[in-house]
Amino acid sequence: MQQDETRFKEQPLDIVVLAAGLGTRMKSGKAKVLHELGGLPLITHVCRTALSLNPERVYVVVGHQADEVEAAVRAGADDASVKFVKQVRQLGTGDAMMAARDALENSDNTVLILSGDVPLIKAETLQRLIEHHVKTGATGTILCVRMENPTGYGRIVRDAEGHFLRIVEQKDATPDERQIREINSGIYCFHASKLLDALQQVKPQNQQGEYYLTDVAEILRAAGELVAVYMHSDTREVSGVNTRAELAEFENLLRRNTIRQLMLEGGVTFIDPSHTYIGPEARIGRDSIIYPDVHVEGRTEIGENSEIRSGSRITNSRVGNNVTIKDHCVIVNSVVDSNCTIGPFAHLRIDVSMEEGSKVGNFVEVKNSRIGRGSKSMHLTYLGDATIGEKSNIGAGTVTCNYDGKRKHKTVIEDNVKIGSDTMLVAPVRVGSRSVTGAGSVVNKDVPPDSLVAGVPAVIKKHLQERNDEKER
Repeated sequence: MQQDETRFKEQPLDIVVLAAGLGTRMKSGKAKVLHELGGLPLITHVCRTALSLNPERVYVVVGHQADEVEAAVRAGADDASVKFVKQVRQLGTGDAMMAARDALENSDNTVLILSGDVPLIKAETLQRLIEHHVKTGATGTILCVRMENPTGYGRIVRDAEGHFLRIVEQKDATPDERQIREINSGIYCFHASKLLDALQQVKPQNQQGEYYLTDVAEILRAAGELVAVYMHSDTREVSGVNTRAELAEFENLLRRNTIRQLMLEGGVTFIDPSHTYIGPEARIGRDSIIYPDVHVEGRTEIGENSEIRSGSRITNSRVGNNVTIKDHCVIVNSVVDSNCTIGPFAHLRIDVSMEEGSKVGNFVEVKNSRIGRGSKSMHLTYLGDATIGEKSNIGAGTVTCNYDGKRKHKTVIEDNVKIGSDTMLVAPVRVGSRSVTGAGSVVNKDVPPDSLVAGVPAVIKKHLQERNDEKER
């Protein structure tokens, strides 16, 4: 057994991902592999799984909306080993593999072929397929499953002794062949040079006038090569997404699996799992409680013993331990340290950092700002491009006036400051430590530490003084 494992690990591997099709059954102007599952394009799921096998190269065959597909792959699975080849004609899967011919012609590796619309395929399944391919010494190996309703899939035809004969597509199958329940998943292993030789012999002898990659297996068998079949038990894992209805089914399945794993292995409580939406990349710590209608998206991390109340949405953010996020909050691309409280109805819009023990209350919007340890802003406030020190209090109705019509400017509020209600802070401006602003103040100049800014705004006082001077004249 040890010898087999060593042989498997040392087997050089190239992977080809077929992603050139439009996907007409999606009824969309967008290429099928760009449709999202769990917040990521279908092609990203496949390419990340491919890269986890540590291949020498991953070739992505693109066609429809090639630039957009390439951008999606680079954004979600950026790796120097990923290369792109273009299928110009889109005349079937065999034609797609011929597009990769130049990239593979000097290779002596095993070639694993995947479809870009099979997002749930697991690395463990592909490893077992490759291992079976290597152990049997086959020139080609087909991953197949049994389906109760195989309509639309190519059938695996065997001889009387159970050996592989050919793959026949649904549209080309006879009535007897359509009764076969063993179907081709569209996932294959081939020896590179033998694959390319067989591809030269593929002809468009079918109703669609396309070059079928499935014909390669029959060509190899006819030439005396061993073609093996690896039977897998999970039909859903190897199924492709072809329609919007199937995409919704996959979304539901992925969400259920993610939540179930978090409950069973992560120690997370979900009040109503069927009405909670957790992305596949999210991480949630032990003893946290997630209420109904919560959305946790992207690469969000939530620590232990935190509580996320109903209606909140957290995207690509990091939340610490013992954090309470009350109802209907939105947090995007932000960091919330431990022991913080947010909401209800708060919005951490982008690039917000809340340090330990800080608080943001109802109808407070924060953007590109840092709120220091123990500081709080509890009501009806906008904090944009602001840095707030420790243990400062921001009164209701405060606005950092950060935009002058051309540029954004910073507001700095130092430690132990008390900002009175309805204060306007006209940036760029700094309020020194232990200072206080009265209600209704307009602060347009730096305030030294330990100062009091009167409630009547300085600009109004100046205006009134000018009017009085004019009357006296």
